[in-house]
Amino acid sequence: KVLPACLLLALLLLAPALSAQQERGLIFNLEIGELCLQSAQCKSGCCHRVNGLSLARCAPKAAEFQECSPKSIYGVYYKCPCERGLTCDADKTIVGSITNSNFGLCTDPQDSSGR
Repeated sequence: KVLPACLLLALLLLAPALSAQQERGLIFNLEIGELCLQSAQCKSGCCHRVNGLSLARCAPKAAEFQECSPKSIYGVYYKCPCERGLTCDADKTIVGSITNSNFGLCTDPQDSSGR
C-alpha cells in the first residue's frame, strides 16, 4: 500500500509541471542556470556540471574557439557541445569518453576547409 501512495504523491507533484505551458516548465524547457538531469531538459540543449560532485545546470552551448565535448548518450557534460554549425574537434574514441578527456575546441568546418 506504500507504493500506490508514493505514486499518487508523485503524480500530484508532477501534475502542475505537466499541465504548465509549453514555454517553460519544471521538467523541460529549462532556462540557463536551472538544475537539470539531462540535456534534453534544457532549452539550450546542454546540461553542464563543473565536476563529479557538483549539481548539473543548464548552460549555453560552446561558441567558436571555446572548449567542447562531442555529443554523448549520457546527457550531462563537463564541456557543452558546440553551437549549431560548429564541430567539436576532439578525441572521439571510447577511451576519451571513459577517461573524460574527450574535450576539444569548437571550429567552423567551412573555415578549416578553405585553408
